[in-house]
Amino acid sequence: MTTLTSPSLPHSEKRLYITLTVAVFAWLAAYNIIQPIANWISFTALGLAPDSRLGSSLAFFLYDVPKILLLLSGMVFGISIIRTFFSPERTRALLGGKREGVGNIFAAMLGIVTPFCSCSAVPLFIGFVESGIPLGVTFSFLIAAPTINEVAVVMLFGLFGWKVAGLYITSGLVIAIVAGFIIGRLKMERYVEDFVWQIKGGAQALGEKLTWSDRIERAWDSVKEIVGKVWLYVVVGIAVGAGIHGYVPADALAGIMGKSAWWSVPAAVLIGIPLYSNAAGVIPIVSALIEKGASLGTVLAFMMAVVGLSLPETIILRRVLKPQLIAVFIGVIAVAIIITGYLFNWIM
Repeated sequence: MTTLTSPSLPHSEKRLYITLTVAVFAWLAAYNIIQPIANWISFTALGLAPDSRLGSSLAFFLYDVPKILLLLSGMVFGISIIRTFFSPERTRALLGGKREGVGNIFAAMLGIVTPFCSCSAVPLFIGFVESGIPLGVTFSFLIAAPTINEVAVVMLFGLFGWKVAGLYITSGLVIAIVAGFIIGRLKMERYVEDFVWQIKGGAQALGEKLTWSDRIERAWDSVKEIVGKVWLYVVVGIAVGAGIHGYVPADALAGIMGKSAWWSVPAAVLIGIPLYSNAAGVIPIVSALIEKGASLGTVLAFMMAVVGLSLPETIILRRVLKPQLIAVFIGVIAVAIIITGYLFNWIM
């Protein structure tokens, strides 16, 4: 009598899964002990008073740095697993043939799980045009990908909870969908550089066939690469936030960025447009500003202007877009962010 047995996993795969399981439990344990350790160092080992400016700032810094790095590592790992299913070629194929409206919604949603960096803007734009994807649908994707940033989502969730993180995702989606639709309705194809329309795309492979071991290894490589690039921004951003938390008077910030200052939202967006930072650097500052009495909508509008209207991406896109279309691109997103900021202030 023949018995059927399930094939055993190769030794390398077993070791990979065991390592992943141990890493998950180590992550959970580390996340739960960082606050007691930060308080012990600040108030027991160093003897600082909890209500002192230095003590408050130091405890804020020692708690937030490992907390954000842990959250960032976990989220990047999860997002990177998802990203292994969405190559640029597959993304173009999924968006191909979609009409405006439905296409804008689908493109914006894809932008969340395919967070390509600024350096990908030009090849992605050209690839989408090659595939016959409408200009407005293309812009919905290009707006959503950097604006709804996985780092921003995890940091907002860690600092403010799921409601604020959910509002950020929802508002980013609405901005990407509406802005892309408006750009599509304006029929601005003539403001795309001529050489883009002359490029003929060839057949593209829809991606490799990856095993789960391959996906896990690639996700781990992404964690090392991304965290390796942004950890310094995290530390500097949290250091600035800690200084604001401990030393900046609450009344001063509330007067500048509070709900009562009607001009604060457009001013925050105008200030944020020429600046360049990533979410890892700007969100700790956002946290400290809000703790000091600044309005949530105003501060999030500033953050979305800094992250979503990336100066490097705008400069790179100049290679394929004429100044008129770039101006419309910036203007439509800026207006959408200002409206979102006012809406947040009204809701919250």
